[in-house]
Amino acid sequence: MNITFIFFIGLFIALVGVIPPGLLNMTAAKISLKEGYGRGIIFSIGVCVIVAIQTYIASIFARYLSNHPEVIDVLQRVAFVIFVLITIYFLFIAKSTSKQQIEPKIRSKHSRFFQGLLLSSINVFPIPYQAYMTITLASFGWLSFEQINIISYVAGSTSGTFVMLYMYIFFFDKIKSKAFTSQKNMNYIIGGITGIISIVTLINILKEI
Repeated sequence: MNITFIFFIGLFIALVGVIPPGLLNMTAAKISLKEGYGRGIIFSIGVCVIVAIQTYIASIFARYLSNHPEVIDVLQRVAFVIFVLITIYFLFIAKSTSKQQIEPKIRSKHSRFFQGLLLSSINVFPIPYQAYMTITLASFGWLSFEQINIISYVAGSTSGTFVMLYMYIFFFDKIKSKAFTSQKNMNYIIGGITGIISIVTLINILKEI
């Protein structure tokens, strides 16, 4: 498997996962607005260090699961139901609200890197997300669990996370008042992402029947 191809798959999947405004990208954006782009980038580097570790753990976990196909079958079906429910919620149930974003309490101006490490450690979503995505990629034959491929995928995911944080840092001030960042549109974006994942999961399940 071409490690360059695996790198860009990891980059794309990480980009998709970090698109919706969340604690990490919004904190990076607001640090850059208050203290300058440099500190926002330092914070983002701290985030990406943990993301690399989390993605590696997820890949190792996925490799273990790949040797137990009966477990994967169950997890795929459970994941499909969960993603469908999430999609329905964000597309049809979630209400559009105009809640103000909570301003992060910034106490120290000298520990942005460690703040990034801490907040990223609290956010454990990348582990199940990346584990599921790597299993799915492996089932399509796009990813094998050789060490070099795992490292390439981790590097791509880390780079994708940094790219999206970078975009928030440098462009958030320009788009924060635009429709893109409204709660309603963000619900549609999240619902669309989970909808695509649901379709991919369904296709994968049908292939194995």
